[in-house]
Amino acid sequence: MITVNVKRFNKETDEEPHIESYEIEEYPGMKVLDALEEINRKYNADISFRSSCKAGQCGSCGVKINGNGALACREEIKNNRLIEPLDFPVIKDLVVDRSSADAKIKELQLSLDCDNKASHENLKPEDIKDTKKVRSCIECYTCLSTCPVVKHFKEDFLGPYYLRYISKFDFDPRDEYDRLIEALDSGMYTCTSCGKCGSICPKNINSFGDAIEKLRAMAYARDLGPLDAHKLFKNNVVSSGRSVSKPKEPFIESVHKKWEEEGKYYTDENEDKEKVALFTGCMVDYRAQEVGYALLDVLKANNIEIDIPEGQVCCGSPLLRTGQVDVVQELVDKNKEVFKDYDKVITICAGCGATLKNDHPKYGSKLNVEDISEFLVDKLDTSKMKELNTKVTWHDPCHLARGQNIKDQPREIIEMVPGVEFEELELPCQCCGAGGGVKSGKPEIALELAKDKAEMVRVTGADYVTTICPFCQINIQDGLNEIGLENVKTLNLIQLLKMAYDE
Repeated sequence: MITVNVKRFNKETDEEPHIESYEIEEYPGMKVLDALEEINRKYNADISFRSSCKAGQCGSCGVKINGNGALACREEIKNNRLIEPLDFPVIKDLVVDRSSADAKIKELQLSLDCDNKASHENLKPEDIKDTKKVRSCIECYTCLSTCPVVKHFKEDFLGPYYLRYISKFDFDPRDEYDRLIEALDSGMYTCTSCGKCGSICPKNINSFGDAIEKLRAMAYARDLGPLDAHKLFKNNVVSSGRSVSKPKEPFIESVHKKWEEEGKYYTDENEDKEKVALFTGCMVDYRAQEVGYALLDVLKANNIEIDIPEGQVCCGSPLLRTGQVDVVQELVDKNKEVFKDYDKVITICAGCGATLKNDHPKYGSKLNVEDISEFLVDKLDTSKMKELNTKVTWHDPCHLARGQNIKDQPREIIEMVPGVEFEELELPCQCCGAGGGVKSGKPEIALELAKDKAEMVRVTGADYVTTICPFCQINIQDGLNEIGLENVKTLNLIQLLKMAYDE
């Protein structure tokens, strides 16, 4: 037996929505739609919901399951799941009024604008490859009910569905209408690049990478973007190779000075030994240097030797996410040269890791990259750790959980630390608001999303929030401070390990 919770509302009889719980027999492969039908059969519950094809093709059965949009006909039911309607006006139970979405489509004139019949002729597959990637939408609208920005800022950001729709025509060589102004007016720079919409899309449409990011690049090429705050990224990269302002002494420079004073040099005399290098990223080299030093202490405690080569530069992520792509190839080439002789490159920033793994191959560089949690999970000597007696929770950075499909390793590492009580957040994978240039370009939006995350932290009663992203770390701390939880601190996972290894 499993328990299924359904959010119900009948505007003719109910003043407020309420949750009703039902127990049903589960069978292998049972879908949410099957569960709803079984509840109605067993309890005569008369739950209203939409369905049609039962094959994931029509989009009519979209609902929210534990806060995330999904098709009821494709999502398997699990014990104690909460099934809710999408974020539209509720007609009854799980049936919603989607007419506002249809009206917006008409308002935006989202149809092919082409008077020249000749433009239809001689089209080649490569001419429509970009528009083809975003044309398979079945209009289930689950992305709109999953996007954390749309939840708070519908007036500022229409959402991934509409930006994808705009891009479908803008990328079509036959379309003669200028769509970029529509994209800008629809909040193109308000997307945090979290990728949540793509992860729940039944057609696997990457609305950020294949739509919004390309629209931003097109806007940049026409001098219609990015935001002023984003331009600083490129200015810094051009002047120093880093996307943030230079400190008095960068981390890499400081480490090499210390190694020189101690007479320590990275060696590869043993040809059988794996040669490992650290890609620090801009933040650890220039701003979050304490994370870098914590890593050195953790590695030393476990007798792990790595190199931190000089000459490495920004991975290009801040530029790629904001459309400033003209200097990315140069950055990729520089890093490729710096790391070419290493067997493995480790990262301590989720954004850097995702960019090195997913974007750099498109520019001709394919390094063997591992996140620090992947690298350390089977190498830590727990006998040297002291008991911490503290409560910890974990925030999944978007570019780690979705960008690199890494969720288990950080949790396994946390569980290794003696005396740590670990409690999951309600929605550990929900974006904190720091990415996509939003933290710098639209800080009020980043803070609102960070406050959502901070409220989840409050519920856990944790002393520390751990993560592996400097931007998440800063933004979540801002959210905690804003709601009066200044005593709760955010840490890079490496800093938690340093605490355990400190004598």
